[in-house]
Order: sequence, then C-alpha cells, then structure tokens
Amino acid sequence: MLDYAVIHKAKDKLANIGDLVTAKRNDLSALLKKQESDWNNIEQNKKIKVLQDFVDEYDKISRDLDDFLELTTVCAENELVDEYARVNQTFNDFYVKTLLVGKYDSCNCVLNITAGAGGTEAQDWAEMVMRMQCRFAEQQNFDYEITDIEEGDGAGIKGASIAITGVNAYGIFKSEAGVHRLVRISPFDANKRRHTSFVAIEVIPQIEKTEYKVDEKDLRIDVYRASGAGGQHINKTESAVRITHLPTGIVCTCQNGRSQIQNRQTCMQNLLSKLEYIYYENERRKLKNLQPIQMKIEWGSQIRSYVFCPYTLVKDHRTGAETSNIEKVMDGDLKMFSDAFLLHNQGEN
Repeated sequence: MLDYAVIHKAKDKLANIGDLVTAKRNDLSALLKKQESDWNNIEQNKKIKVLQDFVDEYDKISRDLDDFLELTTVCAENELVDEYARVNQTFNDFYVKTLLVGKYDSCNCVLNITAGAGGTEAQDWAEMVMRMQCRFAEQQNFDYEITDIEEGDGAGIKGASIAITGVNAYGIFKSEAGVHRLVRISPFDANKRRHTSFVAIEVIPQIEKTEYKVDEKDLRIDVYRASGAGGQHINKTESAVRITHLPTGIVCTCQNGRSQIQNRQTCMQNLLSKLEYIYYENERRKLKNLQPIQMKIEWGSQIRSYVFCPYTLVKDHRTGAETSNIEKVMDGDLKMFSDAFLLHNQGEN
C-alpha cells in the first residue's frame, strides 16, 4: 500500500526551504549579470551551473509532486507504484542538497590521510583509502590533486594529502573525517591470519578569504627535496615545503608544485584555513557545551568499519548506514554514507 502522506510531507519540506531557493535564485541572477562581462571565468561558470541545476531541479520536483497528487485522483494505486518510487527517490536526492548550507560547505577541501600503527598492512589500507576517496571525487565531478604523499615501507603509503576542488566539496567530504577501520585476511601474512588496521582522515575546508592572522615568529618553515618519480624539477631542488605552527603543533606540507614559492603559498593557505576552521568549530562547540575539537587524531573510536572477512560489510557507526557491497564502496561509491551523514546532522546548520 502506497503512503501518500510521504508525498504531502515532501511538499511541506519544499515549502520550508522557500527562503533558501529564493536566495539561490538571487545568487544566480547576480552571477549571470557578472557573466555578461566575464565569460571566461571558469570558477564562476561552474557556480552558475550548480545554481542553475539546483533551481531547475527544485522547479521540476515541485511540478512532479503536484502531478503525482493529481494522478492519485484518477489512477488506481497499482498503476502508481513505479511513479511513486521515482518521485520519492528524486525528492530525497534533492533534499540532501538543501542541507549543504553550513558556513564552509561550499568550499573546496583538503583531505589528510594518515596510516595507523601496523606497518605494511596499515600502509596498504591507507593507499586503498586514498584511491577510494579519489574515485569518490571523480564520481562527484570534482577535480582532485594529490599534493603530498609519503611512500610506505615496501607497500602502500604512510600518508597523503589530496586537494579537492568543486562546489560543495567540503560539505560532501566532511562525512569522511575520522578513523576508518579495516578487517581482512592480510595478504602480507604468510599464516593468513585476520588483521585489523586503521586509517585516519582529516577534512579541512579551503577558505579562500580567510581572516585569520598568524605571527611569523610562530611559524617554522622547512624545505626539502620532494619525493616521487622525479622529473625536470622534482628531486633536483629543495622545492617541497613544510610549515609548522608552533603554538598548536599543526603541520602542513606541499611538494607537488613546480617551485618552492608555489608550494609555500599552497602550504600557507592550507595552514590559515585549518586554523580558522578550528577556531570557528571551537566557538560553535562552546555554544553547544561540547568538547573542543581535537588537535590530534584519536584512534580510540572509528567512524566506519570495512569488513572483508568472515563476511562483507561496510557500516557507518554514526548513522547506522551499511551495505554488503564492499567492492562498490572501495571503488568510490560513498554517496549513501555522505547523504546519511547530512541527514543525521541536519540540525547542526
């Protein structure tokens, strides 16, 4: 039996986001006006497309809901099963997009991946996680670049940083922040024993116009030769940069740029973004009487488990979202976890 109350609730939810849609229409109009004199601004054109798609999708869903309710007056219930499922799924997919209204949700972001203790097994898991996140970025039509990587001892990686560029990149990827746990029969164990490994992911928004200021005396800047396959500039000059913020111990590195100046600019931007983000989060948590944000990764509790043996299961421990199709998840299909996280935390914004 179809629950038509779900469609009425969907219409009510659409009505409740009327102010958001109006704001999006106003932003779109302003950008279209700017576009008349600046057609070649790629970032601006991307924002226009995202806003236009959002507005068009809202209008279409509004019409679909009205049309479906009209059909209920003239069609038998068994004739509406497929249309009910389509309209409901379309609305749910759109509604998740309306939750991307956090202060930094529209920003680009940086993912810092760190292998836990466990040697080769943990380092191999870190490389698998890095690939999974890159594939997720591709599926979301985001651009990404691995800005820093530390090769593992024999296999895998000890750590990596990935810069992800796209509208709402941080809003979508913030669900990946935390400790990811792997359970499998290790391919590196001759006795074929089951191993548990951990990888931590830190997700930081890239804030274009940060107001955070740092004193030069609070920074330690180190330069070194970039690692990697080599090339005309890489490995021949000390182009890689590491900046340490002494009061907090926060470290940012970058080595993918062609010059030390370029890497230093990227490093500094990432550091300022991280410091402003931490400051904002701590202020927000004070208002809610929550614990301040942790400066160091805590390995005690994981956000998600990936079990390859004795059964296959990926489960998010924050939202309860789970699937047994672990191959699809490892190939970057993380949308169900991102959507579940946004719905679970929709009151935060």
